[in-house]
Amino acid sequence: RLDTRDPVWRAEAVRIGVPAVPDSGLPWGLRSRTWAASFARGGDLDFEGITCDSAGNRYIVSETHAAVLQVPPTGPASWLKISPILVREARASGLLLHFNALFEGLAISPEGDKLWLAAERESRGLLLIKRQQTVWDCDGGCVLLSEGGKEMQPAQFPGARAMPRDFADLSLFDGKLFTLERNVFEICRRDAQTAKVERCWSYAAEALQENRRYSQAYALEEALVVDADGAWIGIDNNNGMRADGEVRPIVMRFAAPEGGWSAKP
Repeated sequence: RLDTRDPVWRAEAVRIGVPAVPDSGLPWGLRSRTWAASFARGGDLDFEGITCDSAGNRYIVSETHAAVLQVPPTGPASWLKISPILVREARASGLLLHFNALFEGLAISPEGDKLWLAAERESRGLLLIKRQQTVWDCDGGCVLLSEGGKEMQPAQFPGARAMPRDFADLSLFDGKLFTLERNVFEICRRDAQTAKVERCWSYAAEALQENRRYSQAYALEEALVVDADGAWIGIDNNNGMRADGEVRPIVMRFAAPEGGWSAKP
């Protein structure tokens, strides 16, 4: 949790009691690599995305387990009961095949009855499940999009090269799905039911100014929140130093584009 009362925000730890993780249907090979990596990471949950509904419930996605934890405003946390069909359909579509390239972001409808998930890369994808009587399940098909291939990094990126298409996070605003397309430094607006791209905006000109660059050969943006006034983008610098000497994680604030997020090209 961030205390935003001062110009420099302060991070505050929020302790959550996490119950045993349910079996999501990931194969043994991926689960065994997760177990091995947990010793280096200090745990095996690897939370990658967070969102909330209008009732104040928080939803956190565990990449390593392909599972979603619900944290209510009061009371204990619990894992969503998600149909194993989700992982089965995702893998059949070329998603969730590689270690450390599973679910990277999520978004929830204000009513808390629809959940979008982003598969990170190789291939990247968007999936939608809906809350049924006792389980979260696909309504028709789970997979809205599965997409491979590479795209060029922006020209401002030092040594720009083609990188795998990826999703780093999701945000739902005004009925539209916004994707953080990290390797090309763009935010894209998509139809929430089909995942079709409607418009994209680049933030490369600001993020890749010389004093804001990092030495890593890949983009570091990990978090996205879109609201009426603009977008928040969080950078996970992996404790690396920026060109200007800054070593703290950064949250960048961008104004909404001219005409708002619903503007047409």
